[in-house]
Amino acid sequence: MHPRPSPIAASLYTLRDLNADVIVMHGPHGCCFRTGRLLESDGVRVVTTAMAENDFILGAGEKLQETLQEAYDTFNPKLMGIVGTCASMIIGEDLKEPIENLGLDCVILPVESHGGFGEGDNTEGAIAVLNAAVEYGVIPQEEADRQNEMLRLATHVEKTRGMAQGKYIKPNFGDSKEKVARIIVKAIKEGKNVAFVLNAKKETSYLFADILNCDFSPLVDGAESNKDIENLHFIANLDENIGLPRIRQHAVNITKELNETGIDIECITGGLDEYPITPRKAEEYLKEIKPDLVIVAGVPHALYVEELDCETVAVTDGPRLVQPLNELGYSHVIAELDAHSKTLGIDSIVDSDFGMMIRSVIEWELEEN
Repeated sequence: MHPRPSPIAASLYTLRDLNADVIVMHGPHGCCFRTGRLLESDGVRVVTTAMAENDFILGAGEKLQETLQEAYDTFNPKLMGIVGTCASMIIGEDLKEPIENLGLDCVILPVESHGGFGEGDNTEGAIAVLNAAVEYGVIPQEEADRQNEMLRLATHVEKTRGMAQGKYIKPNFGDSKEKVARIIVKAIKEGKNVAFVLNAKKETSYLFADILNCDFSPLVDGAESNKDIENLHFIANLDENIGLPRIRQHAVNITKELNETGIDIECITGGLDEYPITPRKAEEYLKEIKPDLVIVAGVPHALYVEELDCETVAVTDGPRLVQPLNELGYSHVIAELDAHSKTLGIDSIVDSDFGMMIRSVIEWELEEN
């Protein structure tokens, strides 16, 4: 009943992950404009055919062909994508014919997506891109099958444990960041068993990894870095060998930066596009180490928090996810805002509001003592 991400936007993001140089949106110039503008920060040129009322009646195949030619001449791309919109798909526009007519010296993926594609789930748009990528030889069938399975599982998580459960969910900005940061700092200072779990989605991991990227060693006598704190654990879905090239590079970048600041990931749960299933390995490891406090950042609703017998903190990027996370059983819920916009076009960890608050509380604790 409340607005949710669009299949069109998911198509755009997935083409970005395939390292597309240019994306042509076949529709009105205002369709999905925010996503298109944001992707420019990631080095993708997003243009539109600017369909208008007459085009809804007479068709806009010539406009699409002209836009493709101009985009090719302007940007000299190796890989382009055409993404359908509600307007072009309802009138049955042929996205392949202009590609065949032009015969441009680059790969062009036609993606027949629209706002109500399939069941209207955003993941349907991503699946459409992956299937087109197989058809045009950009990725192997095996990788598309793996990705499609992850996307279907992600949809299941959202429909059963997230914000796509069918009811209206009022936005909620969660608990006080200072209050929860003090709980974490106090637990580490008192020698309690504390585990940080990064279960993040693709580029948003640059924001959520910041919550792990704190130096707690000043709180513990004799510790020179986090590695010296016996009861501090770091778990993350940062497998560098899984996913599309852009996604694997995110994992490489974050792991390197965490290592440089004295943080070792002791349990790798999977890749950054496997967030629907990586919590299973995290849960097994948590049962082994028996923590007193667990902080889950990224997609916390994919983890079965109800099976943990300890205090828990969820860190999410969705105000509409705060209520579902409370209902799942998290002791505290923190909401980070604008994770996508803050992490586009970057290749290093960015400051999160909660991470900065944790570091501030550490400083305040040291000043008080």
